[in-house]
Amino acid sequence: MFRVDPTQDGQGIVSEPATVRIEKLLPGPVERIWDYLTDPAKRRLWLAAGIMEPHPGGQVEHLFRHRELSDEAAPERYRDFEDSPAMHGEVTQWDPPRTLAYTWPGDSGASEVTFELFPEGRDVLLVVTHRRLGDPETMVSVASGWDAHLGILADRLAGDTPRGFWSTHARLEEIYRDRFNKIDGENSR
Repeated sequence: MFRVDPTQDGQGIVSEPATVRIEKLLPGPVERIWDYLTDPAKRRLWLAAGIMEPHPGGQVEHLFRHRELSDEAAPERYRDFEDSPAMHGEVTQWDPPRTLAYTWPGDSGASEVTFELFPEGRDVLLVVTHRRLGDPETMVSVASGWDAHLGILADRLAGDTPRGFWSTHARLEEIYRDRFNKIDGENSR
């Protein structure tokens, strides 16, 4: 059985079919983490810029600018992912500073991501759950992406230089592909 260690990268799990869950322990307080999830200027530092209307039914916009996340240049195969057009989703849950959920921008509402924040002393356990993912390879990509982005968030919150996004993402893809293929193999027996 795999045990989650929210202080380490590569700890995401398949929590139910077509769903990945990643836990990350971050320096609090909880209001600080909420701001990094919802304030466009702060969200831009670790994930994507763009508006977020603070209510259920509100618009969420993601403008990915991966080149701004770290000093690492994108490998050739990821050059098309350096900048994205505006991608839109919709807020489905807004309960500050505990729960935020929205349909994932860019996939026409096919999937949904939920952020849950749990104070743990001076730290905050951030639980990211991404549901309704299409296939195992999408699950690998989503888990790797979330984990790499959350690592940059942890670095920013700690005042550290952000880790290289693309090298972290590539390393995590290998970890998740191996882990999720083992699960898939066990489920097919």
